[in-house]
Parts: sequence; C-alpha cells; structure tokens
Amino acid sequence: MYRSSGLRIMQQLRRRIPADMQAVQMVRAAPALQTFTSQRWTSTTTVSGKHASPQVTTPPPRHDWNRAVSEAERIVGYPTSFLSLRWLLSDEIANVALHLRKLVGSAHPLMKTAKHLLYNGKNTMQAWGLIVLLVSKAAGHAPSVPDVEQDKSAGVLHSQRALAEVTEMIRISHLVHNSVVNLQSSTQAGQDVDTYDDMSFGNKIGLLTGDYLLGHSSAELANLRNQEVVELISSAVRDFSESEFIGERDEQNNPLPYKPGTFQRPSLSVGVDFNEHDVMTPMPIAQVLGNPEEEWECRNILNAGSLLGKSCQASLKLAGQSEELQRHAYRFGKHLALAWQACLDAEPFQCPQLPLDVTFSLVSAPVLFHLEHDPGMYSQLEAGKQSVDNIDYDKIHKAILAGPALTKTKELQRKHTAAALAVLQHFPATDARQALENIILAMQDL
Repeated sequence: MYRSSGLRIMQQLRRRIPADMQAVQMVRAAPALQTFTSQRWTSTTTVSGKHASPQVTTPPPRHDWNRAVSEAERIVGYPTSFLSLRWLLSDEIANVALHLRKLVGSAHPLMKTAKHLLYNGKNTMQAWGLIVLLVSKAAGHAPSVPDVEQDKSAGVLHSQRALAEVTEMIRISHLVHNSVVNLQSSTQAGQDVDTYDDMSFGNKIGLLTGDYLLGHSSAELANLRNQEVVELISSAVRDFSESEFIGERDEQNNPLPYKPGTFQRPSLSVGVDFNEHDVMTPMPIAQVLGNPEEEWECRNILNAGSLLGKSCQASLKLAGQSEELQRHAYRFGKHLALAWQACLDAEPFQCPQLPLDVTFSLVSAPVLFHLEHDPGMYSQLEAGKQSVDNIDYDKIHKAILAGPALTKTKELQRKHTAAALAVLQHFPATDARQALENIILAMQDL
C-alpha cells in the first residue's frame, strides 16, 4: 500500500515539474520582459513588409534635480543660500514675516513670490549662490591668495562665499520689487476699497523688503574692498533697471512684445551680448528688437543673465584668475541663466489646459515665437494694454500649443544648455565641474 501511494506521488510530481519549470522560467524572464516592454518599438517590418527583428531605443536616464543640488551643496561645504538660519532668525526678517502674515488670503503677487523663495522647488533662486561657488571651486584660485582668505574645507574663498550671498540678495530684491502692483483707478484694485488697501499694504512691504535686501547687499559688496567687483555687480543692477524699459507696457506695468513687422532688422552675426572685453558697457538694445529670439535673449540677459554671468566673472576676479577664464565664467553664467529661463517659459505650456488662475508672461519665448508664426495674434495682446483681464490667456495658450512655438522654445533651451556645457570644458575636470554638469542636465529634465 505504501508502495502504491509512493508511485502515485511520483507520478503527480512528474506531471507538475513541467508546469513548475515553466513558472520558474517566467519568473526569471520577468525583469527582461519588463525592460523589454518599457522600451519603444521603432520599426518591426522591413521594406518588403516582412517582419524583422525589432529595433528598440532606450530612453535616456533622467536626472534628479534635488539630488544634483544636494550633491553640489556637499561639494562646497554647506547650503550657501543667505536664506539660512542666521538670516531667518534676524530681527529685520522676522518683522517682514509678521507683516507678510497680514497678506495671507489676499491676491497680492508678493505672497506668490515669498512662496517660491521659501519652498525648495525648481523655481527657487537659492541655487544662484550655489552656482557661483561651484564655478569658484571649479576654477580654483591663484597661488598668491593668502591662506587667511581661504576656506580650505570647502575649497573656496571667504570673499567668494560673501559674493554668492550678495548675488542671491540682489536677485531676490529684484523679484520682490517686481511683485509691486501698479494701482490704477481703472483697475479693480483701484476701485474696490478693501482690495486697494490690501494691495497698497502689500506694495509697501514689497518696496521696503526689496530696498532692505538691496541696501544690505550693497554694504556686503563694499566690504569685499574690490573696486572692479563692485563695478561689475553694480552694472548688473543697472541692467535690471534697463530691462524694465524695453518696449511698451500695460497699465499694470507688465511688458508687452513689439508689434510684428514694426522692426525688420537683420539678425546679428555675433549674437546678443555685451562687449566681450567690457561687459559694463550697455547693450545695444535697438539692434535686436523685432527678432523674436534675439529680443528674448536681450530681455533675459538684462533681467537675469547679466547678474549670474557677472557674478561668476567677479568670483574669479576675487580669486586672481586670468581674464580669459573670467570671460569663460561670464559666458557660462549667462547661458545657464538663459537655459533656466527658457525652461521656466515652457512650464505653463506642458499641460493641454492652462491651470486655473495661472497666467504667463507675454514676452516669454513661446509667445514671441508664436507671434512670428501668427502675427495676427498681436491684436489679442493689444487688448491687454488697458487691463490684463481683457486678455484671453486660455485662447492664447491653445493657439501656442497648436503651433511650432513650444518646439522652438525647447530648441532654444537646448541651444543654451549646450553652450553652457561647452564653456565648462575650459575648466579643470573636478568634482565641482561635474556637479555643474549634473545641475544642467537635471534642469534639462525638469
């Protein structure tokens, strides 16, 4: 009896072995199957129509922005933003925070600016100081720099760290000043008493906060005791002001693009930029108006690229580096700022529908490129000269998505990303240079 039972068990096992082996083979093949299904088929047939072996393309690896920034902060020693504990606990910033609480629930743009600055997202400007320090460490310093000036643990100079904080303060003061609302009697804010009081109070806080940051940055800049650096950074502040007077603006002081066909100048053969040997000379703005890409570059070099580029150049001036390497540092900062801005300009157009209560700049790259494609859309923008409420942003959003403007914007971002990476090759191969490359690649994947 036991023998017959044993025979039955052996027969059952023989019948189950093929099924079990098949299951094991499927489990072993599962990772390969998942990898295979995650790939995209590019071609499964030959010219004659017969099936051939499939050709697949593996998507490029995505880079993590937060990880790239964290690794960069480790390389330069510690988080470099002036929005650190010693600043957030100061009496002046504490008073600003108390007044900002009174604006909670209002529609003042200052609240949105404060949110972007305090939350660690891709739109924050805290990474600007980090970029300056990474460029400083990647280039190194001259042997003549005294030891007392060096932060040997981080590989940068104390003056370079102070300059990085100055760069952030100036940039954030500019953003805070841009949050001020132009109150006109024809607008809703100018007619409604409660709304007017909120907006007026927000304007006072924005002006005082921006002035405080700008004034403190000027004092910190003077403490560097380097006249050439002071001239460089001061010229960047001048460029901020100049960027506000390009073309027409609506009643809320928002910039408007030039009317298509108003200026038909040939494109510049050398590109839009300051004088390479004297970046303190003002930019020839009149030569670029009317050409979408060059007009966009002009606006954003003055509005952002000038500060980041000149700060990178000034950091190497503090380190006693050659003028050639200083010019490379300026070019890197300029191209990185333009690639960053192109990324931000394209962000509102990543969704098929414009999110509720979200608008976009009318001089952003997608809008300028679409005006080149469809000049008739300018009539819709002219309606906004009296009030932004007259502009149908949803309609413009859909029109841009249907045209080639978004593709051109992404090409513009890739152009300046490639230019920034090319300039980096002039710096020694160090962990700081690698961190800068990782940040650029991570920004490309945002």
